[in-house]
Amino acid sequence: MMKSFIEVNPESHFPIQNLPYGVFRPLSGGEPRIGVAIGDYVLDLSVLDAAGHFAMAAVNKKEVFKQSSLNAFMALGSKVWHEVRKQIQNLLHEDVSTLRDNESLRNKALHHQKNVEMLLPAQIGDYTDFYASKEHATNVGIMFRGKENALMPNWTHLPVGYHGRASSVVLSGTDVRRPQGQMKPLDETAPLFGPSRQLDMELEMGWFIGPGNQKGETISLGDAEDQIFGLVLVNDWSARDIQSWEYQPLGPFLAKNFATSISPWVVPIEALEPFRVAQPKQEPEPLPYLQTDGAGSFDIHLEVHLQGEGMKKPQPICASNFRYLYWTMAQQIAHHTIGGCNLRPGDLLASGTISGPEKGMRGSLLELTWRGNEPIHLENGEERVWLEDGDKLIMTGWCQGQGYRIGFGEVTGRILPALQ
Repeated sequence: MMKSFIEVNPESHFPIQNLPYGVFRPLSGGEPRIGVAIGDYVLDLSVLDAAGHFAMAAVNKKEVFKQSSLNAFMALGSKVWHEVRKQIQNLLHEDVSTLRDNESLRNKALHHQKNVEMLLPAQIGDYTDFYASKEHATNVGIMFRGKENALMPNWTHLPVGYHGRASSVVLSGTDVRRPQGQMKPLDETAPLFGPSRQLDMELEMGWFIGPGNQKGETISLGDAEDQIFGLVLVNDWSARDIQSWEYQPLGPFLAKNFATSISPWVVPIEALEPFRVAQPKQEPEPLPYLQTDGAGSFDIHLEVHLQGEGMKKPQPICASNFRYLYWTMAQQIAHHTIGGCNLRPGDLLASGTISGPEKGMRGSLLELTWRGNEPIHLENGEERVWLEDGDKLIMTGWCQGQGYRIGFGEVTGRILPALQ
């Protein structure tokens, strides 16, 4: 098994097999720059680049690691990403002396994670949220339409999605204020205005687009994964009562545009290759532009933990897996561009809530409490139907290898009271 000269705990999310990218700034001062996580440290790629360790012209001439976002690096494409990743792994390898034995370079390039501030990894021009979990869509459909009409007629024929709000995508650790809006309770004849009473989380994953495509062109299914720079954890907060009143006929609006939280480290899709698995069987067979005969998914274990203000530690409330998604990332990209829509470097696409076949695998409180009828019992004696002010949500995920993990870190957020 490949090992780094930097000691990495087997349960760490960031071994040499991972090397996720992020944007950081030292707490001691300085401009934002690009780094990778290795164990408890951040490796400053701008320092290595300045020292001549990235000879590939596409990287060195553009100073892509001396940037406040990953966009310029994302735009260079999968061949360059592969070359850079290979070079970083070589520099960190336990048997390679280049960085290991150069104390001066090591001191400049390595920062302990506790000594840096993580920043949003990309300048996100557009954000698209899909609805790709059959279990989630079925659960929601049963609640609102009954078993016979759980899935809408189009659901098994195309990846359903909508355009979200890029400006309110926030970094993990950012507090989320309870939104206000119109709601119409079933026992009321007219809508009410006020803070959302049914605030929810959604366990999702997202992926950043690399080079993208020209307007009017498409990205084929076979080329789609080459467009994926890397993946992050996503909590797409939802105000269910606002949504249920506003969503017809055009879908979510205020219920979803107030905040979407993402994790700071972007895990390269190349790091996930050992964990590739087949997606669920798709029936009926999709139209030709969506047909796939390969393994288009990944075995990524996902967890959600909740910590209320009165709780000493977080409590797990959900465990799911990325492999349950019915529609793959490649299918979602191919469908997104089939009409000629242009994707651009830094665009964020997200999966929608990831739920599994068992009750404990449901990726939202809407499902876990079955629309409020089955409260979650917490260890301190409290119950939850929806999120309360002061609640903190922690989502995490990883792929488990032999003696190592490819992890995504965490995406966290705490609920603040609505503005008065």
